[in-house]
Amino acid sequence: MNKNILLCVSGGIAVYKAVALVSKLSQAGATVKVIMTESARQFVNPLSFQVMSKNDVYFDTFDEKDSSVIAHIDLADWADLILVAPATANVIGKLANGIADDMVTTTLLAATAPVWIAPAMNVHMYDHPAVKRNLARLAEDGYRFIEPSEGFLACGYIGKGRLEEPEKITALVLDYFSPKVKPLAGKTVLVTKGACSVTLDDKHVISTKANGELGKAIATKASSLGAHVQVIGEGIHDAYALVEEVESYKQQYPNPILIHVANMPSVEHTPKVSVEQTALAVTFGQQIIGEASFNVESTGWIEMSNEAIINGQVVDPKDGAQFAEALWSYLLEGGI
Repeated sequence: MNKNILLCVSGGIAVYKAVALVSKLSQAGATVKVIMTESARQFVNPLSFQVMSKNDVYFDTFDEKDSSVIAHIDLADWADLILVAPATANVIGKLANGIADDMVTTTLLAATAPVWIAPAMNVHMYDHPAVKRNLARLAEDGYRFIEPSEGFLACGYIGKGRLEEPEKITALVLDYFSPKVKPLAGKTVLVTKGACSVTLDDKHVISTKANGELGKAIATKASSLGAHVQVIGEGIHDAYALVEEVESYKQQYPNPILIHVANMPSVEHTPKVSVEQTALAVTFGQQIIGEASFNVESTGWIEMSNEAIINGQVVDPKDGAQFAEALWSYLLEGGI
C-alpha cells in the first residue's frame, strides 16, 4: 500500500482491536503511527502499539520527540489518511465542537488529510441525541464514518456499538488507495456541438441556433470518466465540414461513442451525420444515417428547452453539468 496511516486511539475496551488493526495495516504495507488518549492508555500500554508499528507512540502534546518540528503539526502533515479507532463519544464530541485539549484532538484539528471515524460505545450511548447530533455535524464537515457493527457488547448489551473488525477496516483502507479504473478508460468519445449552416445558393444560407454549452458539458464529463474525447464543432459552422470531420475521426478511431449535439438545419440539402460504425450513438432529434442507440427527446432544440427526458427522468438541459451527469449515468448503466 505504501501509505502513511495515522491511528488515533481513544479510550474504550475496543482499544485491544486497535492493536490488531495496526498489525493488519502494517502487513498490508502501510507505515503506521499511533496517538493515544490518556484513557486509551488505561486499557493498553503504548509499548504494544510501538512494537506493532515499529514507530514511537504519541500521547503527550508537550512531549516533543523531535525538537526540529512541532509533533502534532508534523503528524497531521505526515498522514495520507487518519483513522480514529476506536472513537468514543467523548472524542467525537470534542472533534465536533472544535475542542483541542490533548494530543489526539489537537492533531485532528491540524489535519488536512481525510479523517475516518470508527465509533465504538454502548448501544444507548450511540443512539443518544447528543452523539447523533455530533456525528451529523462531523458528516457535514466532511468526515467519513466506519459504522460500528452489531453484536454482544462489553457492557453486556446486545446491539450496535462494536468497533468494526480490523480486517474489515484494513480492507476499506486498501480499497480507498487502490487505483480506480474509470468506466470510459480506453474508449474514444466524439462529441459534435454548436450551430451549423447550409448554403442554399449564392445569396442564402440556412443557419441554426445553439451555444455549444451542452456539448461542452457532455465532453467534459466524458473526459472525467476516463474517455479520450474529441470535440467536433469548434470553429466549424458549415454542416458539410462537420460531417466530413466526423467521418475523418471515425476512420482514425474505429468504433467510437458518438454524441451528436450539433444543431443541424432541417432542410432538404442538409448533409446527415452517419452513426454507422460506432459503438454507441446518441442523438437529439437530428436526421442521421443509420439508427441511433438512444435519442434524447425534448420539447424543442435541446439547448433551448427547459426539460428533456432521460430514462424517465426529467432533466434541465440548461444545467449542462446536471444533464451530462444524468446522460452518462444512463449510458453507463446500459453497459457501454
